[in-house]
Amino acid sequence: MDWKGLFMVFCAVFLAELGDKTQVATLLFSMEGKIPRSMVFLGAALALVTATALAVVAGGWLGRVLPYRLLRWAAGVGFLIVGLWVLLGEKI
Repeated sequence: MDWKGLFMVFCAVFLAELGDKTQVATLLFSMEGKIPRSMVFLGAALALVTATALAVVAGGWLGRVLPYRLLRWAAGVGFLIVGLWVLLGEKI
């Protein structure tokens, strides 16, 4: 088992998710109290596992049909566009 790889992916995803809108939404559901906290946890965990599974499958497929460098470049440009959109709002 590749423990170093596992730890690296865990740290990257954990740090990326801290303060993310997903975590804020989960926090708000838990604070509201209308849904039992165990169900908030289970729902959020299942959603994250499902989204991660889709990303792994899509990444495996894209890795076979497109060069890694192109995917990395496209992801960077996509993040920049979304960042500008969020910062500038309707001015774009």
